[in-house]
This record gives sequence, C-alpha cells and structure tokens, in this order.
Amino acid sequence: MKMSPSRRNLGLVWAALGGAVLLIAVVAIVIGMSSGATQTPTPNIPSAPPTSTQNTPGSSSTTEPSAGDSVDASVRELGWVAEPITRDGDVYVRAALSAASTFDTQLAVRDQWLSFLDSWFTPDTRYATADQTAELESARLELRQSVVLPESEWESLDSEAGRVVATVNGPIDFQVVPDDESGDMSIGTADVVLMITRTDGSDGELSYEDTVRVSVQVLCGAGSVPTPDSAQQAGDCKVVRFFPEPLEP
Repeated sequence: MKMSPSRRNLGLVWAALGGAVLLIAVVAIVIGMSSGATQTPTPNIPSAPPTSTQNTPGSSSTTEPSAGDSVDASVRELGWVAEPITRDGDVYVRAALSAASTFDTQLAVRDQWLSFLDSWFTPDTRYATADQTAELESARLELRQSVVLPESEWESLDSEAGRVVATVNGPIDFQVVPDDESGDMSIGTADVVLMITRTDGSDGELSYEDTVRVSVQVLCGAGSVPTPDSAQQAGDCKVVRFFPEPLEP
C-alpha cells in the first residue's frame, strides 16, 4: 500500500479553490456582500464513544436496515450528506467520501459541519481499549487539518454564498487494512467530483467542477460503535479515518 503522487489530494484542490476565490474577487470589486446570514438550528450531533469491540465491510445480515435509512435525515436541510445506516461497505464509503466535501456556507457554520463529521467516526479496534480514545481524536484532528476545506477558504467561499456538493459516481477500490485480525475494516478509494457554486460577481451564480481522489478507512463489523440515540447498531459501518492523500495498492 502506497500513497499515489500522481493524484491531487484535497489540500491541492482546496488550494486551487483559493486561487479561484481571488480571481473572482477581482472581477467583483464593487460587490457588497451580505453579512446577515440566517442562523439555522444545530441538529443533534453526538460524539462517538471511546470504546469498541468486530465483522465485514459489504456483508449483509438479517438486521440490515432498509434502503434509505440514515442516522439523521434532517441534516440534509443544512446542505450535508446524511450518514447511512448500512453494513454495505460500498454504500457507506460513497456516502463518507461525499460527506467530507459537501456543505453550504449559508446554511451552517464550519464548526457545526465538523462536529457533524465527528459523529461518523468509531474507534480503531486494532488498538488496545486504553489507546482507542487518543487514536480517535487523532483521526478527527487529521480530518480538520489535512482533509477538509481550510477555515480561510471556507470564509472566502462564505463571502460569495458558496456551497460544494461532492459525488462519487465511479467504482470504489477496496484494500485490506494492515494488522486488522477481524477482517472487518477496509480502505475505500475513489474519485470524488466536487461541484462548487458561488456568486458570479453580479446577480447570478457560477458553478464549476473539480475531481479529487480520496481514501477513507471504514469498519463494518461488530466492533463499530453506533451513534448514540440513533437507529444505528453495533456492526453497522462507521468511519475510522480519512486520509489526506489517496492510498493505492
């Protein structure tokens, strides 16, 4: 398993996005931006407990929820991707990769969005119970520092009423996770298409696409810790870690 230097990571894509912000700012020198964004209620955003225990990405069972089930469907009203309740690794990886780059700066602030993404995580069962909390927080910190849109770029996009919708349309490339004796974890890598929309400097909007290849590690087995006060169960898929660069076999 190695990191692919031929693919741009999210950091490079967001850096390019920052350049686009500056270009559009020059075109729209005299535009007065509205500063009174409407506040929206924060959804119930739980944090994952620091304990865990184990089973198989993509496997099915008699307790598999019906298609369309999610932890909290109301988050879609904030421009986010709802976390699916599933034991299908392919379904879950697609949603997780989309969620890490889908947001609307006019519907929720960045800290709300990051707290929501935190709720997708579960502890890494490869570590001793005493070490799982530290590893979980490390994975969440890595997401903030190296994967998602930086705060400065969020603010620039916010000033232009910006939003991003990420989709995964192609195949997911799966690989095994080192030292995972349970066999319940996997790393999914795919091309994510980012549709970026912002004001065009007059009364309209402009949209453009970029594509980035991203990897996420998920646990679909008995060791996953469900989101509290939700229909999720132990064994349903959860995120272990997002990677700042794609991992290729």
